[in-house]
Amino acid sequence: MNTYIGIDLGTSSVKLSLVNKDGKILKSVSMEYPIYYPQSGWSEQKPQDWYDKTIDGLVNLLDGEDKSSVRGISFGGQMHGLVILDKDDNVIRPAILWNDGRTEKETKYLNEKIGKDNLSKYTANIAFAGFTAPKILWVKENERDNFDKIVKIMLPKDYLAYKLSGVFATDYSDASGMLLLNVKNRNWSEEMCQICGITKNMLPSLYESYEKIGVVLPEIAEKIGIPTDTIVCIGAGDNAAAAIGTGTVENGSCNISLGTSGTVFVSFDKFFVDDKNALHSFAHANGKYHLMGCILSAASCNKWWIEDVLKSGDYRLEEQGLEDNLGENEVFFLPYLMGERSPHNDTSARGAFIGMRPSTTRKDMSLSIMEGVAFALRDCVEIAKASGVKITSTNICGGGAKSAVWRKIMANVLNIPVVRTEIEEGPSYGSAILAMVANNEYSSVQEACQKLIKTKDVTYPDEKIVAKYEKKYKLFTKLYPALKDVYKEF
Repeated sequence: MNTYIGIDLGTSSVKLSLVNKDGKILKSVSMEYPIYYPQSGWSEQKPQDWYDKTIDGLVNLLDGEDKSSVRGISFGGQMHGLVILDKDDNVIRPAILWNDGRTEKETKYLNEKIGKDNLSKYTANIAFAGFTAPKILWVKENERDNFDKIVKIMLPKDYLAYKLSGVFATDYSDASGMLLLNVKNRNWSEEMCQICGITKNMLPSLYESYEKIGVVLPEIAEKIGIPTDTIVCIGAGDNAAAAIGTGTVENGSCNISLGTSGTVFVSFDKFFVDDKNALHSFAHANGKYHLMGCILSAASCNKWWIEDVLKSGDYRLEEQGLEDNLGENEVFFLPYLMGERSPHNDTSARGAFIGMRPSTTRKDMSLSIMEGVAFALRDCVEIAKASGVKITSTNICGGGAKSAVWRKIMANVLNIPVVRTEIEEGPSYGSAILAMVANNEYSSVQEACQKLIKTKDVTYPDEKIVAKYEKKYKLFTKLYPALKDVYKEF
């Protein structure tokens, strides 16, 4: 039976899944690599680390498997990262990641000098510090020698696609987050290229997420032992790939991701921009569109708290008893450990515990972490609702979605059913599905999702807990405005 490889290039690791054409995951592996923090608020990685770990992962993934059955490879990947290559295809500097906050000056310049209305007209979005265009401006201003060497500009997953296929390409969903793409018209923005001081030939060719861009290079095929005619499908940004993996492709359907970052992802058949540009208007991996809100720290908050602060690592133990106190906790947590994107767009924001007393316990603080992330995601949902979007239920994925307590918190904070699918591999599974479509196993992304995605369980809201969380959320919304000016003084 034909098999397909989905590669999810995450922030902390690359995850690879081998999936047969019937949607069964035969094997998954994960390979970690470091993140570098050269200064406070900066975040970088080495593209060579991504490539090396991906090759190692492919070898491990296929060990003992039928390598001759592999028909396609595709990608899901962390968005917005800036990867720049010189004329010899050497990486010029470490990649500046999606959660890097160094571009406050450049973001302000774009939003205030170029103007939000113009940016929205050029790209359908305004500038956020994590987007790629502000990073290009930062390199231009602060590392002119590096800027002058640029011949190719690409996104993280597209670097892997280039190394595996030799084709300089990207897809519309990932390109949407660069602030260089005219999302409505699906082409590179001449105006944004001029503003950034680059040319369109520095940017990759554009494809739909489910399109074949080529085949694996002969040396790659030989190294990992797969057929030389194995297709390479460009894939999608991680959130769009995760949405495919949960079957979030119908008009108005929603997916929430509790990964390193947190997202609210709403699929649309038609192009849509929210009234305030507080959410992102991007292309979807199914050839259509989506609206997305992104908070920079989600499950990473829980990881920071449990592993770095509590020095525990036992997530299940730390969650014991939390469900008994839903809606009763007096402690609040603001989850802005890396600043915040949606809806505040504030690189100065920081994490904070508020409301502690002598009686506050370790469990109160652990619960507040999960609740704070849920409240921050609700901020994004409220923006969507204010623009007329109706969200009646949501799929959920990501590492945090494995927690029954967190799923229950999400259901009650949002007051909607939260649906978990049978397969929880997220972007790696979604990208494998895209490879299937690229190889004509299915006629469309929608058909593939209808046949392959099954529901595992549903968490429903509880009326009494919903009422308690409604009061807590109203108080939560007052906390960031109260601290906003204080953050600027750090």
